This record gives sequence, structure tokens and C-alpha cells, in this order.
Amino acid sequence: MGLLHKLYGGLSSRLGSAEQAVYPQTVRSGRGEEVELAQYRGKALLIVNTASKCGFTRQYDGLEALYQQFAPSGLEVLGFPSNDFAGQEPGSDQEIQEFCRLNHGVTFPLFAKGAVKGPDIQPLFKALTERGPKDLRGPVRWNFEKFLVDPQGNLVGRWRSYVTPQSGALVRAIQRVLPAGSQARS
Repeated sequence: MGLLHKLYGGLSSRLGSAEQAVYPQTVRSGRGEEVELAQYRGKALLIVNTASKCGFTRQYDGLEALYQQFAPSGLEVLGFPSNDFAGQEPGSDQEIQEFCRLNHGVTFPLFAKGAVKGPDIQPLFKALTERGPKDLRGPVRWNFEKFLVDPQGNLVGRWRSYVTPQSGALVRAIQRVLPAGSQARS
């Protein structure tokens, strides 16, 4: 395994965490409104820290494809722009929203830009990196890390940047945590 894959491509998932990571959490939308994540209770969530000027920015296309494929079955993709890594998200919330819509056709929710590491870390990312299974804990290392949360709000999977949204392991993990009774389209 190469060093870059080890740093950014690690894959891990498990079912049955006992500690909720996302409820109750409140975040700020890209328009500055407070959003209670509890509104997503009952859905599977793929939470991703994003950036518009990163080598992984093309993953917006794959995230949108996942959203289109699995939203009818109960998946929400939630994007959280961050400028924590090499200044790769310098834009305002409005500029980020427009860039993602025009260049990548993003229709999934994008939230306000904020810290995903360090002393100013958003409470959601503090919970995602410090709660749940021990092997899924630890600081965000780069843009486009993906956190999979089950319909009850438990962190059940985490993938580093090099794991693309179309990775078979990620897609299978999403399918496993879709709400009961949903029919995923292939």
C-alpha cells in the first residue's frame, strides 16, 4: 500500500455503533440559516468535507450521482465546505454554492464553510471524529473525507479522500444502511 493511499485512502466501515454522532446537532446552511440535523433522522447520511480547488474536487460529480441514485431510497448527501487544507476553499458560501451548481450540477445540500479540524472545529465534525467506533475516530486528514451515518444517527463508516464516491465498498455500505423497506436503484 502506497503512502498516499495509507494517508488518504483508508477504508473502514462497520454496522451497529452505539453512540449517536449527529443527533442532536445544529449546523448552518449555505444561506446562513440554522438547520437541525434531526430533520434527517430516518435517512442514511453521507457527510463529506469539500473544497472547490482541490485535486479531489471532481468527486462532486460522483457525490451528485450517488445522491441522484439513492435519494429516492433514503440517502442524503451533505456537503460541508472547508478551507482547512492548503486554502483550497477560499470562496464565500454563495460563491461555493454557485461553483458547485454550475460546474458539477450539485443539487444535494451544501452547508456553510467551516472548520473540520483544529480549535475552531464545527461541533458536527468534532462528534464525527471523536465518537463512534474507535477505528473510525481521528482528525480529518484532507478534503473529501466521507462519513456514513445510519438512519438512527450512528457513525458506521468513514473513507479517506482517495476512496471515490463510486467505490464498490462505499456503495455497498450505503446500500446496507438505507432505511428498511427502501428499494435502491442500481
